[in-house]
Amino acid sequence: MIDVASLVSMALMGFLGGVTYCLVTAKSWRQFKEFRYSRRMMLGLIIGIVYCFLHSDYNFPNTIMAFVSGYMGTDFVSAIIEKLSKKG
Repeated sequence: MIDVASLVSMALMGFLGGVTYCLVTAKSWRQFKEFRYSRRMMLGLIIGIVYCFLHSDYNFPNTIMAFVSGYMGTDFVSAIIEKLSKKG
């Protein structure tokens, strides 16, 4: 059974990872509001939730890993979608 508090904290850390990526790469606040950055933040949130179900019980802090997954995991998801959507 998943603890609700850990689910929320992992989702939040994944979201913050996505927000951090957007803050690092966006050139202006207008660009920050674009769909591609909103999508990245929402994917970070979803990846944080998925990570909550897949995390291990080792010593490395799982919230840090959820943050890193939210920051970098969206590239992985986007690459898979791009790869699968190519024709021929």
